[in-house]
Amino acid sequence: MKIDKSLQPVSIVSVNDGKRRVDITPNPNTSQENSVHLSPNATKLQTIDSTTVSGSNVNTARIMEIKQAISEGNFQINPEAVADRLLETVKELIQSKKGAA
Repeated sequence: MKIDKSLQPVSIVSVNDGKRRVDITPNPNTSQENSVHLSPNATKLQTIDSTTVSGSNVNTARIMEIKQAISEGNFQINPEAVADRLLETVKELIQSKKGAA
């Protein structure tokens, strides 16, 4: 493979070329007050979110057992149980679609 030396070098461009940006620095003599006001609806959403997290049905001990079994290669999958639960989920989705229509 030949290296083509017919390419011309790119001219050097300085960082200072073109327009300069004017930085606005805050005046230390002026005082600014930062405040946030939440609407009542936002407060309700925060309450609902914290309730959902604290009342979740997640069994962290079981999750850790499953993770360890997977990492050790000991996790057994029951295809019949997976298929049954998948079918149950599909039935629930179909029922919810019928109810919404």
